[in-house]
Amino acid sequence: MRTIETTIDIDATPETVWQALVDFESYADWNPFITEAAGSAVVGGRLRIHIQPPDGRGATFKPAVTVADPGERLEWLGKLGVRGLFDGRHAFHLEATDDGHTRLTQREAFSGLLVGLLLDEEAIENGFEAMDEALKMRVESGVSDVGDAGDEPLAA
Repeated sequence: MRTIETTIDIDATPETVWQALVDFESYADWNPFITEAAGSAVVGGRLRIHIQPPDGRGATFKPAVTVADPGERLEWLGKLGVRGLFDGRHAFHLEATDDGHTRLTQREAFSGLLVGLLLDEEAIENGFEAMDEALKMRVESGVSDVGDAGDEPLAA
């Protein structure tokens, strides 16, 4: 198993970060790594995710949401072909810090027979970091178009 993890502090509450994180329809507007996303953050639901790592090969997955704890944790499990060939468990963990900010940890654990051949760890880590920075900028600037929240900007 191989794991890639990044962490960033965001000047906003976990609930505010969560709103932007689960607004999948807006990912194309701001996210340089997950350039297309659709679905709902509901356990058992399916998402449609297109990743485009910087200087890497893009791919589309249809992972199943395995954890959706608002303001705390979002996880999904994706696979390439049949389970056991190339699987990825992606997780976002949001933790409130003592100063009222959010520490976001983005992590993916890869497993399967083809991981050694197909995984470009550097490209994925660069993609995570680009997404983290873009999410931070989006949330801290108050720019969002959160689906269920109407057209109200996110509060910082």
